[in-house]
Amino acid sequence: MPPRRNFGRTWWGRAWVDALEQRAKLDPNRLPRGRTYARKGTVSELHFGAGEMTARVRGSRPQPYKVTITMRTFTDGEWDTLLGVVGTQLGHAAALLDGELPGALAEQAREAGADLLPGPGDLRPRCSCPDSANPCKHVAAVYYLVADEVDRDPFTLFLLRGRPRADVLAELRARRSPRGEKPKLPKRVDEGLTPKAAYARRPGAIPALPPPPRVAGRPAVLDLDPPPSTGWTAAALSVLAADAASLARDLLTAGATAAELTFEEDLARRAAPRSGAETAALATAAGVPPRDLARWAEAWREAGRGGLAALREPWQPGPGPLAEAQAILTEAGLPGTPKVWRNRLTQGDLQLRYGRDARWYRFIRAGTEWRLDGPPSASAVDLAY
Repeated sequence: MPPRRNFGRTWWGRAWVDALEQRAKLDPNRLPRGRTYARKGTVSELHFGAGEMTARVRGSRPQPYKVTITMRTFTDGEWDTLLGVVGTQLGHAAALLDGELPGALAEQAREAGADLLPGPGDLRPRCSCPDSANPCKHVAAVYYLVADEVDRDPFTLFLLRGRPRADVLAELRARRSPRGEKPKLPKRVDEGLTPKAAYARRPGAIPALPPPPRVAGRPAVLDLDPPPSTGWTAAALSVLAADAASLARDLLTAGATAAELTFEEDLARRAAPRSGAETAALATAAGVPPRDLARWAEAWREAGRGGLAALREPWQPGPGPLAEAQAILTEAGLPGTPKVWRNRLTQGDLQLRYGRDARWYRFIRAGTEWRLDGPPSASAVDLAY
């Protein structure tokens, strides 16, 4: 299966996508459908003009739909502000000529009130399709493909704000000339790099990966339910996708051990954040008694896989830890005599269980069952009192 098509290979291309999804105040439920359309190659004849872009998008009808999107162009005052920002550093213009958009330039322009990227109300689309939603999926597909052109030439952002590349460069040259003349830019000669010199270069350091996100991302919105014969629904698939995203984040933070879960452990992990009704439905689908899964989920919430193991798995450790814990319970003055069975030490309504991870887990009696009462500890003293 080919890798999923992403939009924005450069940081400025990704900035366009981020602005669409976060700052332009577009309908977040419509954008995923447009992203899917864009990945399917339905967009053709994409053209750009001053403050405008047009395209043809294939839909459900034989004739492609015509899409026209206008973007709010800058006033003369805003252009004066933007060009002033570009002219503050010679490196800004040089980078633009090299096909790059400096991050400092984009940030300074935004702070000065001449944001190159779209904000609320900047984009006004029209589509010949009958869908009255804004944006329809045909317009949203064009939005995403603009990122490709922005990747290739960041001057596209200037064009969509109203001025083509040649006009912007001419104005910058005029501003640098003391008499308003238009000096010619010096030609840059690229002598290239010989193979010998390329292989002699020392590899640069690999950049550090960004930290994992604090929470898992939201799954994409599915356009349609799967075929009825599959027994699946779009809602059920979205739940699985959200769970996969959560597990992927756990892999980033906890390493490969997060994926080495047994059936029961994975079931408890999935049930832990759910409500009682959702847990019961999950238990029925998995063929597990709902009461059992509810107890597993509670143990997982309290102490993860170690807590679930302490709840479900009696085992026989060596005598040392149990003897020490028995002495601690005796000194605590609790009513009754501590009783030892395998890895469990019981005194009245309190029970300490020694885990295979060399940690102690505190359980309290609830009717005829024992319930895990909080996180574990390396010392039985912490849990006895």
